[in-house]
Amino acid sequence: MTSVTGLVPGETSPQGSDTGTGVLMTDNGGRRQVWWRGMRESVQGADTELWPEGLADVVPGGFEPGYVQFGDLYPEQQLQLQLLYGASQRAFERRTRVSARVTVVRVLGNALSDPRLGDAKPNEHLAEYLDQEIADLRGRLAQDSATAVSRGLNIGLAMGSAASLALLAVPVLWGVDLLGALGVALNCTNRWNLLGAFVCGGVGAFGAVLSVLVRLRGSADQLARRQSNGREGIVVPGQMARSMRHEGVYRVFVGWILALALYFLLSGGIVTVFEPPATTTEICPAAGSPGSAAAGTEFWGFWCAIGFVAGFNERWAFGILSRDSTRRPGKNA
Repeated sequence: MTSVTGLVPGETSPQGSDTGTGVLMTDNGGRRQVWWRGMRESVQGADTELWPEGLADVVPGGFEPGYVQFGDLYPEQQLQLQLLYGASQRAFERRTRVSARVTVVRVLGNALSDPRLGDAKPNEHLAEYLDQEIADLRGRLAQDSATAVSRGLNIGLAMGSAASLALLAVPVLWGVDLLGALGVALNCTNRWNLLGAFVCGGVGAFGAVLSVLVRLRGSADQLARRQSNGREGIVVPGQMARSMRHEGVYRVFVGWILALALYFLLSGGIVTVFEPPATTTEICPAAGSPGSAAAGTEFWGFWCAIGFVAGFNERWAFGILSRDSTRRPGKNA
């Protein structure tokens, strides 16, 4: 049986399993998480450490006097290591927590075993080494925060997209049956108007998703700094992920609302920025008019384009919505 020393918080010995946390130990001392725990942590982040450690807790045995000397000669570096070690125990991913702890233990051990620690004054090269390691650790934690933000936003967008697909599937697949069960009869014009509204709104939702994904590329770290108000460690990465999940769902439904608003304004003639190439009266057969299938294709293409642009470019959509309402020429003629 292999023995394990220096376990990180939350680990158990290889002789048993931590069923309360869902962590199973393999024969070689490795860690194997049950699938549900891994999935939950990928969405919500690693669980909160119930017994967090301080920097003094990882000082190797017999180096306590050296740790006191380290604090006297390098107080700034000791403070930064303490702060970063505390922040690493709140990291979004468990692997980041483990690697950060290993790094802190290694750096602290190297510093305490360095013979230059016994000098009367701080050594320039040892201080430079500590500063470089601290900068690397800070960058690793910043990347963890960016991962939390981007993953939370992507999951929120996926949830909003799934809800959009459901909203589109219900009227298309079961709308006629539901209306029939309610005793509501729709003529051809009404059906085309309702389907046009749903399709325009749904495409607007996916336009909003694409817009967020394009803007998210390469800017997750900026979003992380915005969430923490520019100060590191103010917001826990798990809270960032939760906030961005809500933001992702919100963005999808903003795309729906903007696309629907433009659909009703343009189709109703309240705003005349664009002239629809085909209307439902031209598509549906009526007395003296057989209808036009080609007009139906133009109808779908136009409203899909309007919905997508409305969801993709919120500024463009709000610009149209803020225009003065004008009646279509000849509307009441």
